[in-house]
Amino acid sequence: MIIRHSVIAACFIIGLTSCARKITETGKGSYYADKFQGRTTSSGAKFDQHKMTAAHKTLPFGTKVKVVNLANGRSVNVTINDRGPFVPGRIIDVSKKAAKKLGMVNAGVANVEIRYKKKKK
Repeated sequence: MIIRHSVIAACFIIGLTSCARKITETGKGSYYADKFQGRTTSSGAKFDQHKMTAAHKTLPFGTKVKVVNLANGRSVNVTINDRGPFVPGRIIDVSKKAAKKLGMVNAGVANVEIRYKKKKK
């Protein structure tokens, strides 16, 4: 009887944790210029180019996003804390630290894929 209840509980927990759908977007990614260092972001946090953060037009602040540079396969995990980018065709602006790890500082813009989990309402 205990085993049966344990199995039911495990299935319930697995069901709850699978309520998030994995979402991907592809498009152009860019990074913040140095002039934004220390400015207040849309979330109220101070922008720090040395942290792993990013701006997205619609994702909730605090969302964890995996960004993959499609040209070289490098990836980083960033936290959304700002709104943007405001350039047509771009889907994300990452901090300079994230851009360095992605290998996109010299180019400034790269074809990227972003992956995140969207929770069901």
